[in-house]
Amino acid sequence: LLTYGGGSIKKNGLYDKIYDLLKDFDITELSGIEPNPRLQTVEKGAKICKEKDIEIILAVGGGSTMDCSKAIAAAACYDGKAWDLVQNPEMIQKALPVITITTMAATGSEADMFGVITNLETNEKLGMGSPLLMPKVAIMDPTYTFTVPENQTIAGIADMMSHIMEVYFTKDNAYLSDRICEAALKTCIQYAPIVKENPEDYDARAEILWANTIAMNGVCSAGKVASWSCHPMEHELSAYYDITHGVGLAIITPQWMRYILSEETVDKFVEYAKNVWNIEGEDKYQVANEGIKALEDFFVSLNIPMHLSDLNITDEYFKVMAKHAVEVGGLKDAYVELKPDDVYQILKMCL
Repeated sequence: LLTYGGGSIKKNGLYDKIYDLLKDFDITELSGIEPNPRLQTVEKGAKICKEKDIEIILAVGGGSTMDCSKAIAAAACYDGKAWDLVQNPEMIQKALPVITITTMAATGSEADMFGVITNLETNEKLGMGSPLLMPKVAIMDPTYTFTVPENQTIAGIADMMSHIMEVYFTKDNAYLSDRICEAALKTCIQYAPIVKENPEDYDARAEILWANTIAMNGVCSAGKVASWSCHPMEHELSAYYDITHGVGLAIITPQWMRYILSEETVDKFVEYAKNVWNIEGEDKYQVANEGIKALEDFFVSLNIPMHLSDLNITDEYFKVMAKHAVEVGGLKDAYVELKPDDVYQILKMCL
């Protein structure tokens, strides 16, 4: 099964190259995978796999295609409803092998065992994970990312930076992992403007693509244990409004930082400000706030909208979203515990 999204692989020649290399294989296609991959597409892919006796899935694209393909791989080996496996990943006992060809740096899905699927009927966007879903091979050629539009490239960089910060801000003492996180963040900061200016700069694309993988392959999170904070909140936004995941994260992250800044967290934020943004000073709170502002200014410089109101989002569903984010997002075990009212207040700050 060859899976891909909107057809950009036909424009950049990758589609023809794949068919040339696999001319002796029996290929069935599933195209049109959505930016926030939907349960209906997973079900469609699983049905194809069962009917065509598919043996392997080749996922060509960005994180959405890879995430969807992982869910298809599991659902193809399951007799029940695909959503069962998303809600209860421990039920995954078997999965078809997945090979990925990465065409966009964003989710790092080529190097992890996770995927995120959206159920439009229930307004839920949930993550699923199993060692059986880890891609068997990941082919990563920076030239395949040259044609990614600027807005998607930048949103992808915001996404990978969020992945890094989610594991950087924990209470665990993991010195080497933290330094790797900082280096990956500084790589994004260094090369994002270059990629924005020159999309076909091979070295810049390569550095961004590598940072994308490092963010999710377990290196940055080694020695750290905590639930993520911003992703559960953003999953609610993109479940209700189908917005670009990286944009939602870019809006939420600085406000989350401001909300949780306290005597207990300020030293970590000072460490972040000094080591990532090279900010110095004697007043801890001033340094910490300047670090948060530097991140926000960086996103602004990349033309990312920094308010939910810019995306025509109101507070209509915020209380329902906040409750659900806590229920399914493990926010009790985050860097700073978040209760429904905390999430509600952070979302209000994002308007």
